[in-house]
Amino acid sequence: MERPLERRAASRTAVVWDTVQQVLAAPGAFRAQGARIADIGGGTGGFAVRLAGQGHRVDVIDPSPDALAALDRRAQESGVPDLVTGHQGDLADLPELLEDVDLVLCHGVLGVVDDPAAAVAALAGVLRPGGVLSLLVSQRHAAVLHRAMAGSFADARALLTGDPEGAERRFTAPELVALLTGAGFGDVRTQGVRVFADLVPSPVLDTEPGAIEGLLDLERAVADRPEFLALATQLHSLATR
Repeated sequence: MERPLERRAASRTAVVWDTVQQVLAAPGAFRAQGARIADIGGGTGGFAVRLAGQGHRVDVIDPSPDALAALDRRAQESGVPDLVTGHQGDLADLPELLEDVDLVLCHGVLGVVDDPAAAVAALAGVLRPGGVLSLLVSQRHAAVLHRAMAGSFADARALLTGDPEGAERRFTAPELVALLTGAGFGDVRTQGVRVFADLVPSPVLDTEPGAIEGLLDLERAVADRPEFLALATQLHSLATR
């Protein structure tokens, strides 16, 4: 049985998972024997192992040997070791590791690289023509809102124009679209992730019957509504090479 913490975590990733599933289910989009997928910074395989369980071949690139060891154990336990391959490395190593990929997942990585434009160009370089990038980043507007709600007004004001030195980089939707189109991507679609999930108090989710399920239904309902985009903790873009 899922524990409350696991269910809350699921509510934060379900919208992204649903969207990736829609991409993979598109008629004729990928090879009949399953897609070739790269998961950049995929760590212990939260997405990779589940995708391999559907018959897709997944390469996970991550700088942490401990995370890759956990990935290997997870793949073994799930019965998909032949479909999951871990590579120690980062975005700079992509050209040497992969090519002709159908789908690239880059979730929570772009905010910690030195040069986002170069990173997005590297992602484009390993995709086949018509391949799809799934890009997940933190959003600036939501960070300002969360700081203000916590009473950190000076921090909120500072975040309006930039991120603190050494902190994760955040993006606005127009910035993200500009990065992707600048790297040659087309058909860019952006949705909001965790619009309400980080605003609802944990006791409500842990004690109210059906609260997490209701939250997930709400998150799905507002993800692609532009009027809620600025509230989302994260932005999720799909872009076609």
